[in-house]
Amino acid sequence: MVRSHYRLLRWFAILLLSLPVAGAFASESTRPNFLFILVDDLGWKDLGCYGSTFYETPSIDGLAATGMKFTSGYASCPVCSPTRASIMSGKYPARLGLTAHIGDAQPQHWNRDTPLLPAKYVDRLVLEESTVAEALHDHGYATFFAGKWHLGSQDTFWPEYQGFDINVGGWLQGGPFGGKQYFPPYGNPRLPDGPPGEHLPDRLATETVRFIEAHRHKPFLVYLSFYSVHVPLVAREDLRQKYERKRNPFGETATPIWKIEDALRVRMVQEHAIYAAMIDAMDQAVGKVLNKLDELNLSDNTVVVFTSDNGGLSTGDRGISADQGWPTSNAPLRAGKGWLYEGGIRVPLIIRAPGVTRPGHESNEIVTSTDYMPTILELASIPAMPHQHVDGISLVPALNGGKLSRDAVFWHYPHYGNQGGRPGSVIRHGSWKLIDWHGDAAVELYHLRQDVGEQENLADKHTDISDNLMEKLNRWRDSVGAVLPQPNTRFIADATARSERN
Repeated sequence: MVRSHYRLLRWFAILLLSLPVAGAFASESTRPNFLFILVDDLGWKDLGCYGSTFYETPSIDGLAATGMKFTSGYASCPVCSPTRASIMSGKYPARLGLTAHIGDAQPQHWNRDTPLLPAKYVDRLVLEESTVAEALHDHGYATFFAGKWHLGSQDTFWPEYQGFDINVGGWLQGGPFGGKQYFPPYGNPRLPDGPPGEHLPDRLATETVRFIEAHRHKPFLVYLSFYSVHVPLVAREDLRQKYERKRNPFGETATPIWKIEDALRVRMVQEHAIYAAMIDAMDQAVGKVLNKLDELNLSDNTVVVFTSDNGGLSTGDRGISADQGWPTSNAPLRAGKGWLYEGGIRVPLIIRAPGVTRPGHESNEIVTSTDYMPTILELASIPAMPHQHVDGISLVPALNGGKLSRDAVFWHYPHYGNQGGRPGSVIRHGSWKLIDWHGDAAVELYHLRQDVGEQENLADKHTDISDNLMEKLNRWRDSVGAVLPQPNTRFIADATARSERN
């Protein structure tokens, strides 16, 4: 009841604040629609338009040809939940306190033999945050969510309580882990089972198309958040066979090429047939939605954003067998999901904003997850909410082909990733990137324009730059209240005991 009263008062206040700008909209039909497509665990190199020669993504490649492709698009965290919260709120995960994927162990339950205890984190996107969906809804937009949410275990924190009129499939799980996974029965309380043989990405596209058809005469926000291409690795059999043939045209067994990262294997070649089939099916689902926009003559009035929540899974995942883990390669980027190297945080990003972007153009401006909320508000001619999207900037200048006025972007991941990554914080300023590994005096400094693979640590050669970036990083961590991991006393005691025995 308190929450309901709060929302009514909030909506009334926003209505009053919006009255002076109401004249900015000639009519509902001229206000842009928004289609935000988020793919789970899609790597920077996992699309044809980003250089993949094994995966086939004609629908997404077509989107890039009609919009703007960003080469330095980033997720605000190397794992999913923090990035998703950042997209919704316009705030860095560290400011939200939501720095780990929800379900990861809190420090009091940590049982891994590590020198640090991971930091405590907030396990939901709290309702006090004003989401981009709420902002659009408050200004007359119909709002729809389909797919993966993973921003709170209790149903009172799911999409229908965060600004979405309709929620299809969004709940506590971070993957399709129930029922038959990517096929019905789904075991998902927000997704009624379809007929035998139905495929989850196509089902989500079908639900999205149904919403667009029903709301084509008023402005809408569609947030299509695929469960693909997250494990479990399950694909349509016809597509699996397609990529088995492509990988082995003469029937021989392909041998993946591996590299070692902190004693873990890293895949360096894209050749996993099931993963390729999952990408293909996701691309077909994207095409189904884009084709519907064309069919309804909505493409010229719909802003499309396509991106991923973190880098591709390329290193061993704890508790997952080899046939289910590390299915893709992010090369030439280093490492992948769960890591603070570029492979874990740099993601594909395509934006098509009719009347703003020019077809087939490319931008190397640095973009991160906090930027989407202020960008969408500006494109919708809705007043900015700087108290909310405090960590983001509008991308409209870049969409127009210009430069962005920003100083630096930051990451804070005080956790051990299931994929092998370590706790640390990052600052990128221009072409320079510094990684501060928590609990370790060493830092790493890379010049990404010359070394996108992060192979040459320049920290000792450019101590002035390292010191300056570290000072900026420390100031930022203080300003957002970033929580740091603490020494693991049990690990220290065990190490002492081992030393004494030796």
